[in-house]
Amino acid sequence: MLISAMAHRPESEDCFLIDAHQVRLRFKTALGDVQNVTALYGDPYWNLPDESGEYHFTYSKAPMIKVASGQTHDYWAVTLKPPYQRIQYLFAATDAEGKTVLFGDRGPREDTEAERIEAANYFRLPYFHEIDRTKTPAWVSETVWYQIFPERFANGDPSLNPENCLPWQPEDHPGRDDYYGGDLQGVLDHLDDLQDLGVNGLYFCPIFKASSNHKYDTIDYLEIDPAFGDKALFAKLVHEAHARGMRVMLDAVFNHMGYASMQWQDVLQNGQKSRFVDWFHIHDWPLLPYRDPTQGQGDPQFDTFAFGPGMPKLNTANPEVQAYLLEIATYWVKQFDIDAWRLDVANEVDHHFWRQFHDALIAIKPDFYILGEVWHSSQPWLNGDEFSGVMNYAFTQQIEDHFLTGVSDAQTMLARLSDQLMLYRDNVNAMMLNMLDSHDTPRLLTVAGGDLDRALQALAFTFLQTGTPCIYYGTEMGMFGGNDPDDRKPMDWSKLHQSTWQRVHALVALRREYAELLGNGTTTYALTDAGLIKVTRQLAGQTLVGYFNTTDQGAAIAAQPLLQQGFEAGILSPKGFIVRAQ
Repeated sequence: MLISAMAHRPESEDCFLIDAHQVRLRFKTALGDVQNVTALYGDPYWNLPDESGEYHFTYSKAPMIKVASGQTHDYWAVTLKPPYQRIQYLFAATDAEGKTVLFGDRGPREDTEAERIEAANYFRLPYFHEIDRTKTPAWVSETVWYQIFPERFANGDPSLNPENCLPWQPEDHPGRDDYYGGDLQGVLDHLDDLQDLGVNGLYFCPIFKASSNHKYDTIDYLEIDPAFGDKALFAKLVHEAHARGMRVMLDAVFNHMGYASMQWQDVLQNGQKSRFVDWFHIHDWPLLPYRDPTQGQGDPQFDTFAFGPGMPKLNTANPEVQAYLLEIATYWVKQFDIDAWRLDVANEVDHHFWRQFHDALIAIKPDFYILGEVWHSSQPWLNGDEFSGVMNYAFTQQIEDHFLTGVSDAQTMLARLSDQLMLYRDNVNAMMLNMLDSHDTPRLLTVAGGDLDRALQALAFTFLQTGTPCIYYGTEMGMFGGNDPDDRKPMDWSKLHQSTWQRVHALVALRREYAELLGNGTTTYALTDAGLIKVTRQLAGQTLVGYFNTTDQGAAIAAQPLLQQGFEAGILSPKGFIVRAQ
């Protein structure tokens, strides 16, 4: 038995409260190494006398279930409901030959009764504090998001067009500085189309006053960019979205400001005498010309996003900066009733500030959704006091690598997906934003090499996963696009309600119909003998099963599908899928 591979972290994704009375435990063992695992547990103060009259800890036993297998580990889990809202526990792992090892707070121990009743061996959750339980907004797990890049979605009010605005041509290859006149009126005009598609969450890229077409270089966080409209129009848009059952998520950059912001301009004009000098990370004077170390110019005079001199990094440890940003964060909730923030470059801002940010928003709206842009493992942000979830690029990358590019085989993908799911608490996994493309990546159909069936197979697989799915505008129209800025073409409204739209609509409808199951149910993976990927989602006696053929051969399967692609006469073709109820 490979004892060195055994692992468990108390009060983490390995041990978390489901509610005020139930705790979920997870335990890791080496892949294929252990036959079964039993949790030994009890109340820390429940001691009974043995035959000699000496008092000892008295434990109960609960078999654990192998819930997933990753690249190097098997994952075991059990849910326990101790009567007094406290627990101590350890794990008894048994291999195929019947050898058992105990694993607890002090590491591995020989399996003897003396070690089983030794309290020091046990992990402990001293009390189930409801205030410490990681809580998430329930509505998010039942949401299908739609990401809107406002400048390219629809031009509803030409009077707002910036100078040199280009004609609306969906086949264009936009330059970085091009404008097409998209605005909030355009979104308002198409809310009914989005409702027809079935989405119930609108995720807007930044709409605040900024210098660029993408608006990630904020000038004023408290004003709508005049090319998009004004606050009255935005208030109407939120009201109309809410009337259609749609939530609204805004995007903000609290890591850095735009070059043209009042605060940075004051620093450039007044130097070390500026009252905003401590709002930024400044190391050397004069500030200009900026020294770019990637060009061999020496160390930069101030910190920026990447090495972009037009985006100076904010000092979020400064109380004045904190107060300013918290005013912005709460303003759009109090005044316009937005439901969520998506936070750009969230991993580059300090945890101390994000905890303040979380508390300020939850105090106003307890079911507020906070989504961080983090492209890597995100446990430090997902313990209930910072973000609800993150943009789940690490998860969806595995889907792309198998379904779209063939970089990995099916078994590798499923193992990696399992590893990703085990990084976070169950309710946190339900908050993760699953998208196959965005304003920061090539479009789905482009990555799929123009193969629509392959692209929609990957999208269908994504829609069956744990997490809240997101469609990038234009995916339903079959739009192409390479890396930024080519992935930001003007929306092709000529394809509305056509065949690709209908197929995406069917996926959204399935996700919405089974929202509770797909939002909150368990997820298991398997490969059939024919090489089909099998996904099983279960909740409260209800089951959905999806089969996906990523092989180069048709496979026979008996099913009455709720939704299908490439399934005829009992044969599931390559690039095909079926989803059925069981």
